[in-house]
Order: sequence, then structure tokens, then C-alpha cells
Amino acid sequence: MTWMRGFGAGFGFLLGLVFAIAAANAGTEETIKAFASWAGRGQMFQTGPDQATFVGSFSGMIFVDTEKGPIDAGFMVCPAILTLNLKDGTQEGNGRCTISAKDGSRIYADLSCKGVHLLGCNGDFKFTAGTDRFQGIEGGGPISIRSGLQDQAVGDGNMIQETAGGIIVWPKLTYKLPDNPPASQ
Repeated sequence: MTWMRGFGAGFGFLLGLVFAIAAANAGTEETIKAFASWAGRGQMFQTGPDQATFVGSFSGMIFVDTEKGPIDAGFMVCPAILTLNLKDGTQEGNGRCTISAKDGSRIYADLSCKGVHLLGCNGDFKFTAGTDRFQGIEGGGPISIRSGLQDQAVGDGNMIQETAGGIIVWPKLTYKLPDNPPASQ
């Protein structure tokens, strides 16, 4: 089973976002285009007669598109759960991501998507919090997750070990930093 082909762990985008957000002016809403190359691993379990559930994580570098080409914006890691309908191939996934900038500042986000197994997973990405220069961040946007590489190994019982890789695209990621960021604690 290729959980990541659909879920794609499109969470890598967050890294590129970190760089672009750093240049934004406080109180100004900005929109960027970003992408991430990701690698993931986890386990797939049959959780019903026609259902399987993947539990794992994916991580990778995030890049923000600029006029001069893509720029490395940070590193992302996302624990995720994907539910797959074994009859019709539809899937639904959710994850929580941490994006770390080179200066140690972090952005936290939630991800959800729906799609078709082996084709992809499209959905929403929403910022939930930030630290240091990203404290008080708001925003989000659509995501598209794709997978191109996969490997499976059968484990004990009804478990399958999986590794995969792919790309996550944020075609229109909007964010806003507060005019007066909250004081650090």
C-alpha cells in the first residue's frame, strides 16, 4: 500500500515559508508559493474489512519560490495519520507540522487532505502558532501532496512497514504576523 502516494506528506512546504515570512512586514498579509521535497516512513494496519490506517511521519526541506528561483526556507517534520478505503481507493489524512527556520524560530501548522490512493491528496494547511519572530502568525492555504517513491515490507500480523518520498506544493500560502508581536516568555 502506498499511503504516501496520496498523502504525500506535503508538509515540507513549511520550511520555505519560514524564510519568506522572515522578510514580511508585521501587520501585512503576504502570499507566497512554496514546495517541499519529503521523505516519510511508518506503518500501515488493516483497521476494518475495507479500511487501512497509516501512522507515521514525513519530513523534508521547504523552498519558497522567488523571482531569482527557489530559496531554502527551513526544515519540516509532520506526524500524520491517513485512512484508506480499500474498496474505492479514497483516502483522508491529517497531520501536525513543525517548521524550523535556521535561526531556531518555529511555525506550527495543521494539515488535512482528501484524495485517491496512488494519485494524490489535496487539502488545507493552517498555521496554529509560532515562536520567536513567528509568534502570533496567522494564515494558511491549499496544499497538494504527491508521492513518487515507495517501498514496503510485511511485518508481524497485519502490519506493513512503508517508506516513501514525494513533493508537497503550496500554490497560494497566505500569512500575517501581528503588528505588535506578543512578548517572548
